[in-house]
Amino acid sequence: MFSSLDIHSLENIMGYLKSVPYDVNRKSLYSATDLYAGYIPEKSESFNGCLDSKIYQHYLATGEHAKTIEESLARTLHDHGIHNALDHFFNEHDHRCCVGIMGGHALQRTDKMFGEITRLSKQLTEMGYVMLSGGGPGAMEATHLGAWMAGHTTEEMEDALSTLSVAPSFKDEGWLRSAFEVMRKYPQKHYISLGIPTWLYGHEPSTPFATHIAKFFENSIREDNILTLAFGGIIYTPGSAGTMQEIFQDAVQNHYLSFGFASPMIFLGESFWTKEMPVYPLLEGLMAAGKYKNLLLTLTDDPNVVIDELQKFRNDAQK
Repeated sequence: MFSSLDIHSLENIMGYLKSVPYDVNRKSLYSATDLYAGYIPEKSESFNGCLDSKIYQHYLATGEHAKTIEESLARTLHDHGIHNALDHFFNEHDHRCCVGIMGGHALQRTDKMFGEITRLSKQLTEMGYVMLSGGGPGAMEATHLGAWMAGHTTEEMEDALSTLSVAPSFKDEGWLRSAFEVMRKYPQKHYISLGIPTWLYGHEPSTPFATHIAKFFENSIREDNILTLAFGGIIYTPGSAGTMQEIFQDAVQNHYLSFGFASPMIFLGESFWTKEMPVYPLLEGLMAAGKYKNLLLTLTDDPNVVIDELQKFRNDAQK
């Protein structure tokens, strides 16, 4: 039996769940239209009134670690719904065709590597892969830009890169506006990609080029999903601390064959991964010493080698 106090407490909780700016009963992934509802590209100040900004402002006000039980429950229910929506997504798309690209959020649109990632992602998407990233700026945006431009000509893709170059960094005014300009000019109705951002890094805007967005409050859940869902392999491009974390977390999953098999770990950028951030020789040494097993490692500067390794893995998986 519930006491009047219990009922009153339950009513307060239910009232709180209805008051938050996000849907605790959400059953689908987000799209750019959802997250940026209320944003008008011609009016930069409207960004502060869009849904994503409202949720982030609420997130900061209620604590990165929720200050109350009610808020903690609300975020948990939301993230549970997003997780279920991901399950539905992969009921329609083969996990082993899902390929992740990891790399730095600070990578500028004018950087040579940004263009390389975009072109590689475009080609892989056209080959039937579903591209996945952390859903933010930098290398993540390049991943989804490439997928968005799948089916368009090379000239159109280069024009898109030129349009975006007016705001190289996500900190620049015009970063989001120029993205929406590209999306209007080159609509995408056939190919898809999956971004998995988090409000923990809400100061980094989610790239609108991802057609499906699984945005979480809990970054630990988000990080695990990024690495777990990229069954087709992960391409590592130059990054910093976050990318390092992802490399070794991925290596553990592959070492233990956590999902019954190991997926390719492909490092794009030989000089970076052997000299500037010498992770690759470290992994090779740990493999030779028997500290790691089952790692499918590739180091290259050639996007064609990346594609060949992914295709070989996909073909072997289909036998």
